[in-house]
Amino acid sequence: MVEDVGHRPSGDCGPACDALVTGATGGLGSAIARHLAADGATVALAHLDDALAAAELAAHITGSGGAAISLSADLRDAEAARALCHQAHDRLGPIDILISNAGAYPRRPWTETTPAHWDEALASNLTSHYLLAHELTPAMTAAGWGRIITIGSVLAAAGCHDLAGYISAKAGLEGLTRALARELGPAGITVNCVAPGSIRVPAEDSVVDDPEAMTTRQLARQCVQRRGRPEDIAAAVAFLAADDAGFITGQTLRVDGGWILG
Repeated sequence: MVEDVGHRPSGDCGPACDALVTGATGGLGSAIARHLAADGATVALAHLDDALAAAELAAHITGSGGAAISLSADLRDAEAARALCHQAHDRLGPIDILISNAGAYPRRPWTETTPAHWDEALASNLTSHYLLAHELTPAMTAAGWGRIITIGSVLAAAGCHDLAGYISAKAGLEGLTRALARELGPAGITVNCVAPGSIRVPAEDSVVDDPEAMTTRQLARQCVQRRGRPEDIAAAVAFLAADDAGFITGQTLRVDGGWILG
């Protein structure tokens, strides 16, 4: 792991950026972190009580010639989210790229969804994104360059049983993305959302009773006849983080194999 790497300014930023990736030890987050690091960014790997996996990911990145540090925080807590941003700044310097990926996937029938369950879904999947963006944008504004990329879900458009809180939060995240794009664009900050479709990650095995049957049903919805991979999401995120995407903002990019065509 790299300790106190320091900020590396470079005009329009480019590959010498400092990036914060939340949910970095999950299937999507780790792929995103590896891709950004391979492109030259120094990456702060934010996780929730998953220090071993974060250390292994940081070791993989540094062993491949990249730079990464590990930070832990419960982003549902406002003070913890602020502290994480301050720690990342102290270790790396101003954060140029925020990949706001962390979230939760609480499945619960609508009839059993209590106000506490609802609040928890929004805290994990919407409010945490607000907290991080709100804390990091002043430094991006001062630099005149920044990238905020939120990770949404095609379910915000498709709907699904037993996920009312999650889907409502992800739809709100798309709205927050558009609002921030309007507000922060004049400061040189772009804000976009990547909405994954059905991506094959190891965590799926713990929430799906019959993964093979689920895959068959999913492929029938898609144009591209394979399951999505974390690397598909990472490639989309890396593109939106680059200078070449500097004229793209306020957009939701659905990376879903054609599941949602509207």
